[in-house]
Amino acid sequence: MVRAYPRGSASVTALAGIDLEVREGEKLAIMGPSGSGKTTLLAILGLLDRPTQGRHLLLGEDVAGLDDDTLSRLRNRRIGFVFQAFHLLPHLSVEENVFAPLQYGEVPMREWELRARHALALVGLLHRRDHRPSELSGGEAQRAAIARALVGEPGLLLADEPTGNLDSATGEEIADLLDDLHAQGRTVVVVTHNETLARRAGRLVRLRDGRVESEERP
Repeated sequence: MVRAYPRGSASVTALAGIDLEVREGEKLAIMGPSGSGKTTLLAILGLLDRPTQGRHLLLGEDVAGLDDDTLSRLRNRRIGFVFQAFHLLPHLSVEENVFAPLQYGEVPMREWELRARHALALVGLLHRRDHRPSELSGGEAQRAAIARALVGEPGLLLADEPTGNLDSATGEEIADLLDDLHAQGRTVVVVTHNETLARRAGRLVRLRDGRVESEERP
């Protein structure tokens, strides 16, 4: 898989030839220095970007050539995202933030509240459902963001630096939660600079200059 971006009359190659399989039900960590291609790879895995060359198979289907609407529906049904910066909407309650993604899918409105409360219960935050994001601690905000990622009941959870904005103790709690979610059968992919977090995965892939530099099983 190759991903290049135009820059003036030239181009910049973010992924220079990645051959990577994410196995269903595994927990995979991706590490590498800045500019190694981690974010680009995660965006392609999450159907937010497409390879310039090569194929991207999702559950055996080549999704690289699908139109934007089809990709959006697939993303909404199958993939949950967790970001470093939480991206919670300040004017909504925690519960409203969690069920917000359901507005763009096929889940009937009458199920939104039930789905949101189930997701919040999974991350231990049901008691904070009526609070605003400004009333949450950093760890609680990340739990709310994880609940939002889970509300569509995706099989694949993608986490981009999920402990990057947290202190070490709170980061450990979020790492434990990701372990629990993986143990429940979800496929989890974590992009991180945190070696300790990465070594909690079953497989660790290191990138450099847009290629896989090494692969190990911690």
